[in-house]
Amino acid sequence: MGKCLPYGAGMLLTAMDELNPGVIENFLQELPDKALHLGVRVLFAVVFFIIGAEVIKLLRKIVRKSLTKTNADTGLIQFMDSFIKAALYIVLVFMVAESFGVDATSIVALLGSVGVAIGLAIQGSLSNFAGGVLILLLKPFKVGDYIIEDSKGNEGTVQEIQLFYTKLVTPDDKVIVLPNGTLANTSLTNVTATEVRRMEVKVGIAYDADMQKAKQVLYEVLQTDSAVLKEYEKKVYVDELGDSSVVMVLRCWFKNEDYWEGKWRITENAKLALDANAISIPYPQMDVHIQKQEV
Repeated sequence: MGKCLPYGAGMLLTAMDELNPGVIENFLQELPDKALHLGVRVLFAVVFFIIGAEVIKLLRKIVRKSLTKTNADTGLIQFMDSFIKAALYIVLVFMVAESFGVDATSIVALLGSVGVAIGLAIQGSLSNFAGGVLILLLKPFKVGDYIIEDSKGNEGTVQEIQLFYTKLVTPDDKVIVLPNGTLANTSLTNVTATEVRRMEVKVGIAYDADMQKAKQVLYEVLQTDSAVLKEYEKKVYVDELGDSSVVMVLRCWFKNEDYWEGKWRITENAKLALDANAISIPYPQMDVHIQKQEV
């Protein structure tokens, strides 16, 4: 007596019995041709993408040269380069997809149907893009400016203004990447907006030192420095009567490119000049008076 098969297994055997053996045979015969055809299309897509990428590089180079010849701002050139790169690569991906039979209109319709979700997902990126456009139009800073972003205190020299982000390089060669949306919607200080920059160095002298002589000595330090701009005011004045010293300020002006070296040099020369004239710079000190109690 034969064994009874489960219902599902019986259905599977029935379907296999009814399957035309010629279908499997035809599939196996056509498989090499189909695989070869798919491989050729993949190879064509890869070659097309590589050629397209090279064409994009060439077009970006042409645009950069054209903008450079028109004396366009460096930030504008960097921003346009990022925008053109992103737009052309999107077009290239659509063209490669079409080579595989994907209908571009279907993709566009699909993107349109989920536009709200995509808009919410990339809301921050759109804000950064709009911020980059505002920065280029209003020009609160440009490439090469030294800025201080007030909300977080980030500061550095502007190296690049890209599609969504701006890169700053700090004096110790660290790279800070800030969203354009943040820079466009917060207060910032452009330290190098003008060609010159004022420098101040504070020096404390002892209370019993000759203050007038100290002022003369420190003023001579400013007068003899070759990088100090002679056409701008130079001044030495008493800024504060501190706990342990008389705080004096040396004030002068440098070109932006000479600022840091000049400040360090003035600070060092001020100390050397005071030492040479026997004007002491006291250590922080505190006088303590002990009162004896009568027994």
